[in-house]
Amino acid sequence: MKKIINQLFFTLLLGTLFVSCKKDENQVFFNGGTPPVLTSSANGPFVLDILHKNDQLLTLSWTNPNYQFTTGLSSQDVYYTIQIDSATKNFSSPSLAEISVPKDLSKNLTVGEFNAKLLALGFVENIAGTIELRVKSSLSNGSGVLYSSAVTMTVTPYLDVLYPVPANLYITGSATPASWQCGCGEPELLSQKFTKISSSKFQLTIKLTANNSYLFIPVYGSWAHKYAGTGPSNNSNNPFGDNFQPDTGTDLGSPPSTGIYTITVDFKTGKFTVAQ
Repeated sequence: MKKIINQLFFTLLLGTLFVSCKKDENQVFFNGGTPPVLTSSANGPFVLDILHKNDQLLTLSWTNPNYQFTTGLSSQDVYYTIQIDSATKNFSSPSLAEISVPKDLSKNLTVGEFNAKLLALGFVENIAGTIELRVKSSLSNGSGVLYSSAVTMTVTPYLDVLYPVPANLYITGSATPASWQCGCGEPELLSQKFTKISSSKFQLTIKLTANNSYLFIPVYGSWAHKYAGTGPSNNSNNPFGDNFQPDTGTDLGSPPSTGIYTITVDFKTGKFTVAQ
């Protein structure tokens, strides 16, 4: 009887070892892939034009990285990201521009889309700059990251603004030293006038009285045009920065403490900031 039990035990042990070895043989391992090769249908130099913002600028194409497993070619979906950066940043810029392209092996870019990415990178309108583009590939779980070699090109972006930029900008209101404009034309004291610091941005340092109101105007003494808040009621904006809109809207509210503030108004984004 003891002999029979020992034989059964030995038979079960062999079976277990066989199944265990078979499981080891069937394990699937990732063997890597080949970095995608990126090509562009055009390499510039490009001078972008707002009149053609909806036109196609170029097509970026890349090869399949052919991810391999021990069982052969991967059947998993592959995800791609186009990365754009200044040529001197080596794709390490905090404002690195990225465009997600799930599964496809190409991407058409319009003039406007390309221009927006350049402006987000900090490129200056109407000044040529050099950029690098590359493609990042990965599997659906984020593993197997591979990068293509970079494509370099020179591009000149255009000024793209949310609202037309006025020639001048002033502030008026009960929160300001001159209070609401009198309708009598340009003030002799130009402390209410902003300085234009870029093609789309104005800035002014001024004393603001707490919990009062103000507006931005392009012509001092005229109510024909104004830049106001987007909130539902007067002074409902964030006092330290918010959106603005032309001609219609609500009064803007000043910060809760009286003091000297620097106000920056950006017509590219339609936003303003108030900071001490």
